[in-house]
Amino acid sequence: MEEVTVKVLLLGDEKVGKTTFLSRISGGSGALEGNVPITLLRDIDQPFVFEIRNRRRTYRIEFYDTSCPDNWRLLDPDLVLICYDISQRPSLINMRRVWINEVHSTFQTSDHLPVIVVGLKRDLRSESDPGSIHPQEAYKVSQEMRVDKYVECSAVTGELLKLAFEEICNTASRTKTVTGAQSEGGCVMS
Repeated sequence: MEEVTVKVLLLGDEKVGKTTFLSRISGGSGALEGNVPITLLRDIDQPFVFEIRNRRRTYRIEFYDTSCPDNWRLLDPDLVLICYDISQRPSLINMRRVWINEVHSTFQTSDHLPVIVVGLKRDLRSESDPGSIHPQEAYKVSQEMRVDKYVECSAVTGELLKLAFEEICNTASRTKTVTGAQSEGGCVMS
């Protein structure tokens, strides 16, 4: 069976939950659902590697968190995840003002590079807090940024974590196909 390596780069402000997200999914399929203790990954352990298989191939998905690689701009990712904290409006603003521009200015392949927006800390969303971002607003911002997908989850509670991880893995595996992984008609909400 052929093994294919896919590099996934996580971008976003500090403390939006990227490390907790990666730590939770590193616990395997049992950790994707339910509230289980999380052992945080260490930056020196990067890349964080996950293997997925289908009938024809094994995919080695390498996740790189921006807090560790001294110069993430030297990476040549196959997929970029722009992460923000659902409970912190400034992280949504920076996603639009800073991170999508960093992708376009850094990577020469940005015209063909699939980008997924990942809303983290879903468990901290509050209906009464005007700083919390609702899915419709984040989806609209994602469409304006012309990304390929929008997903959200909570790494702490496991809410929608499995679905988000599956969407990321499906997109990652399609990056190595002839048609690529970019969406044809704009942002898709999963």
